[in-house]
Amino acid sequence: MAIDVKSLLKLMVQKEISDIHFKAESVPALRLHGSMVLAANLQKLSGEDVKAIAYQLMNDEQAKQFERDLELDMAFSLDGISRFRVNIFRQRRTIGLTLRVIPNKLRTFEELNLPAEPLKKLGMESRGLILFAGVTGAGKTTTLNNFVHFINSTYPYRIISVEDPIEFYHSDIKSTIVQREVGADTKSFGEALRHILRQDPDVIVIGEMRDIETMHAAISAAETGHLVLSTIHTMDAVQTFDRIIDAHPAHQQGQVRQQLANCLKGIVAQRLIPSKDGKGRYPATEILINNSMVRTQLLEGKLSEVYKVMDKGAYYGMHTFDQDLLRLYQEGKIDPKIAIDNSTTPQDLALKIQGLSTSAGAAA
Repeated sequence: MAIDVKSLLKLMVQKEISDIHFKAESVPALRLHGSMVLAANLQKLSGEDVKAIAYQLMNDEQAKQFERDLELDMAFSLDGISRFRVNIFRQRRTIGLTLRVIPNKLRTFEELNLPAEPLKKLGMESRGLILFAGVTGAGKTTTLNNFVHFINSTYPYRIISVEDPIEFYHSDIKSTIVQREVGADTKSFGEALRHILRQDPDVIVIGEMRDIETMHAAISAAETGHLVLSTIHTMDAVQTFDRIIDAHPAHQQGQVRQQLANCLKGIVAQRLIPSKDGKGRYPATEILINNSMVRTQLLEGKLSEVYKVMDKGAYYGMHTFDQDLLRLYQEGKIDPKIAIDNSTTPQDLALKIQGLSTSAGAAA
């Protein structure tokens, strides 16, 4: 093999590289602080090299599943280094794979630069639905697992998760935790969720709400008095409502709005923003708390008005992405252009940043 995989993965963790990509006839590609970099100092990998790496990571059962489905999601641990999430696939009749580092240590909200006060307040909820939203690589799964860690450290609950795959391993602290992996411990999210209420859960963790069956199960469990936590692949809070409602046939959408109005507790949306010094990334968040004003707009189908409620909802613990991006800019953590590029309303944020710069110049 043209590459020492263990040494490369160890270096990946040391250099804070989040992802590494292998494909035939190419050097490994690395994602560092959100940007893609080719490992030009390494040799190109042949198709056989990449195949050897993939089969080195899979056990026999996983190899059979990959050969059957031509796709595989899995996770594995490298002793003394870290845990990794792996996706193995085929491309141009050869094998490709992507590995993502999973942090070894579950951390506090403060250590993650997340808004601790509203998250801890959401963590006090004993029933209802809390969603963690973001695009691929935004850190939503990390935030979800650290939220679970906060609950585990604070309350004597029974927590049951269904994940594909399990990324973070949780140990019992004040809670007792059962973690089930799709493929290894259950056939599917839907199958696991059909039985989960008979397992006496206080908190149900669903790795991702990716289809209508999972959405139904999550909402139903939240309506029956359980706290349900999940991630969803959306850009922001308003798009999260759109995604869930639009997944249903038109004749069911009114009922889904009613269910969400009744059981939703909050949405935490997240984006990772490159730092000003280029040495890391900061999470920018958007937090929606389901109060009477949000419920009214949701029931009336006025989802565009929800943004205005968040914008003026600081008293309830709410804020928009633009407000958080402005905060990061004011604290000197990110460049103004980066803030504007990641904004929900770029023109509005640009005017606010310009106003701050003008005020600072006048004061000087």
